[in-house]
Amino acid sequence: MTIASRRFVAERKRIVELAVKYRLPAIYFQKEFVDEGGLMFYGPDFEDLFRKVAHYVDRILKGTKPADLPVQQAMKFEFIINLKAAKQIGHTIPYELLARANRVIQ
Repeated sequence: MTIASRRFVAERKRIVELAVKYRLPAIYFQKEFVDEGGLMFYGPDFEDLFRKVAHYVDRILKGTKPADLPVQQAMKFEFIINLKAAKQIGHTIPYELLARANRVIQ
């Protein structure tokens, strides 16, 4: 599992290649790693978070004081599995796990 860091984002292609080379199952903090060939992503649904931010900005622009707005945390999460990556590292993903995924990349 990688941590959220600019250095990791900048080197995501290399990190994914190394994980495949050494047959390491890895779960990433950004879905772009899975797009590069990584195995899994689990994290907040950023589109949902951006919609919430837009709502807050709208309320602030209409006069609500930021201190009067409640602090919120992510409530919607995404789980993405890359079956091609699983095959490359020799892992079989159980059906039960695939059924829970929001998106499965063939």
